[in-house]
Formats: sequence, structure tokens, C-alpha cells
Amino acid sequence: MVIQFFLSCLYFFLPAYLANMTPPLVGKLNVLVTPVDFNRSFQGKRILGSHKTWRGVVCGLLVGILAVYLQLWLYQFSFIKEISLFDYSQINIMLFAFLLSGGAIFGDLLFSFLKRRISLVPGERWLPFDQTDYVIGAYLFLISFLILDIKVWLTLFAATFFLHIAFNRLGYWLGLHNSKW
Repeated sequence: MVIQFFLSCLYFFLPAYLANMTPPLVGKLNVLVTPVDFNRSFQGKRILGSHKTWRGVVCGLLVGILAVYLQLWLYQFSFIKEISLFDYSQINIMLFAFLLSGGAIFGDLLFSFLKRRISLVPGERWLPFDQTDYVIGAYLFLISFLILDIKVWLTLFAATFFLHIAFNRLGYWLGLHNSKW
């Protein structure tokens, strides 16, 4: 029962994980390279930084949305129904896909903004927010659309903290990330 709950949480959040992982993976594409903050500053500091680009936002959203549609299609299989936290065919799937993926992207951007305000440079460690910012963003975007037990969000927050560290270190060692965090 505990393992199924854990798998259900991870499965539910898979599109957000994919949306969050996409920007570094598409970093070599030469499209939409304009920074989200358009190189502007706020109170003498960059708003987000040159590493937060429209390429990452758009590609992250698209990958997350496609993942939700894949989950909708997979919902026809009994194993997926057993681990799903809700019936994908009974919700506004496009709105859900946008809120989950957009919330994940927004959380990352919000905490980049906050990092710049406290003078942390891109890649500098800020525990636990570097690992969980997109969980917080997705929660904020989804809270009025899809009510889930708080245990789901607490599980995702804790699991994501450790999973994010593991995957970022792997990405660093593979040369996909500039920092281990």
C-alpha cells in the first residue's frame, strides 16, 4: 500500500518532472534563446539571469503537456488506473496539463527571482528550494483546480528533494548541467 501510494505520487507528478528536466536538455538548441527577463534588472540585479530562456519555458511546457496527454491515453490500462490519483478522463485535461507543467516552470522561475534578490548566482546551492521549487509552483497552480490529499504534496516534496539531487548529479557527470545542485 505504501509503495503503491509512492508510485501514484510519482506518476501523477511525472509531467512536472519532465517539464523541469527539459530546459537543460534542450540547452544546445539555437531557438528562443532570449532570456525570459529580456536582460532586464530589478533593484540593480538581474531579474532571473541569462540562463532562464524562452526556449526552456516553451520546451518544458510542451514536454509536460505531452506527458499529461500520454497519461490520459495510458489511463485505459488497468495498472495505470490502479496507480492514478484521479480519473484523467473526468477532468479538463488541457487545463490540468497547462497548470501542472506551467506551475513547475513558474516555480523554477520564481525561485530564480528570489535567488537573485538574495545575491545567489546561478548554480549556487540553495537548499531545499533548488530541488523543490517546481513542486511548490505546481502546488500553487493546481490547488484550486485539483484537490489532493496533503500527504501527496508532502510525499512529492520529500521525494523530489532526494530524486532531484540524484538526477542533477547524474546530469552534471554526463555534462548536461553546470552544477551538481
